[in-house]
Amino acid sequence: MRTLYLRIVITTLVVMIFSSLLAFIISNAYYQSNLKPHNDKRITGMAHDIVTFYEKNQNVNIDAYLESIGKLGYQIYLVNEDNKGSFYGGEYRKKDLDTKIINSVIAGQEYHGIANFPSSAFITGFFDNVLTNTVGVPLVINDEPYAMFLRSDVEVQFGELRFFFALLLVVTSLLSIIFVTVSTRYLVKPITKLTEATKQITKGKYDIELQVNRSDEIGVLASNFSEMVRSIEQLEEMRQEFVSNVSHEIQTPLASIKGFAQMLQEKDLLEEQQRHYLSIIEDESQRLSQLSKQLLTLASLDKEQGILEKTTFDVAAQIKQIVTVTQWSWREKELALDLDLPTTNLTGDQKLLYQVWTNLLTNSIKYSNPGDSISIRVWSEDDYCCIEIEDTGVGISEEDIPHIFTRFYKGDKSRSRQDVRNSSGLGLAIVKKIIDLHNGKIEVSSQQRIGTTFKVTLPNM
Repeated sequence: MRTLYLRIVITTLVVMIFSSLLAFIISNAYYQSNLKPHNDKRITGMAHDIVTFYEKNQNVNIDAYLESIGKLGYQIYLVNEDNKGSFYGGEYRKKDLDTKIINSVIAGQEYHGIANFPSSAFITGFFDNVLTNTVGVPLVINDEPYAMFLRSDVEVQFGELRFFFALLLVVTSLLSIIFVTVSTRYLVKPITKLTEATKQITKGKYDIELQVNRSDEIGVLASNFSEMVRSIEQLEEMRQEFVSNVSHEIQTPLASIKGFAQMLQEKDLLEEQQRHYLSIIEDESQRLSQLSKQLLTLASLDKEQGILEKTTFDVAAQIKQIVTVTQWSWREKELALDLDLPTTNLTGDQKLLYQVWTNLLTNSIKYSNPGDSISIRVWSEDDYCCIEIEDTGVGISEEDIPHIFTRFYKGDKSRSRQDVRNSSGLGLAIVKKIIDLHNGKIEVSSQQRIGTTFKVTLPNM
């Protein structure tokens, strides 16, 4: 299996090679369409200059003259009508030339082999050292007609530059490969760290530190990955704590049910003892039932998506209904209720909010002493609906207040052991979750032996 590092290196090299080939083809096409006619015209002008100079200086030795021209960087072929010719300057790679071409030039026509040189994708005509890739002009020497074919000697004109360019190309290619290899390693290294980190996470190890000091996409990825690891670690801790708490909450009533069920099997129990044990078993069973319902509620609330069924309803009427339903509880404790519930419309999930008011009110009743009072107020404030439930009960200690919405949390310093034992520690967690789903907020203020106030603010839209 190829690694990402190898893939990037190979891809980069392939791109370099392909780009070089494509650049050569484009350059060759540009030469064929633009530079080749210009080059032909330039060589033709040089050939005419050579002929003109010789015609004006007939006393010049033609061989010496053409040899000196050849040394200046040109390749020359001089041939007469008997097809006897001489070469001056650099050697041609191919010296084949059609006799018809030679005869036409001797007859006075010009030959433009450079301009008419056949095009090819990978061969630039400028460098093709063949006799057909020349310019031919007529020349008269001692009253005898000749044909002179001329082209630039690329090797002479470039001289040592060709070695320089060749060396430059080789060194550039080697350095490119080295730099691509090194830079790709630098690019891939953070990804390799991320891969190793994911392996550690699958093993349950979350103490991972990614030292990636980069501000590019990989740096952002590493930063987000670190945040994700921390979130997963917190989630795992919460999950373990949740499982532990659930196990504890279920185990306690189950142990009570098992113990009292075993005691009921004794034959010499009084009828009064049997009723007492049976009532305890009934209470513990009810506690288990309540716990399972609350766990199912939290599970459904945690899904969040599509759970709310919003309608517009009178929240004051809903609270009045809850007060009526719970009247046996607050009347049994002889609690005084002060209600300020004007008609107030609210848009939200009626069933879930019903549970919110029920949980808050039953909490106030549970943790109030006989003869205490509870006040409930509802009012509108700008685009918000406010609900406040205040009691004069036992209150909540200052150190417990930040944790009361945490699942399974039970503060017992200011409350009776019986109340704490009968509490699942999920009621206020459910309240907070439902209010969060409605984009609202819940505030609590409390003092021990003075009372507690819960204020819920919900957007009325």
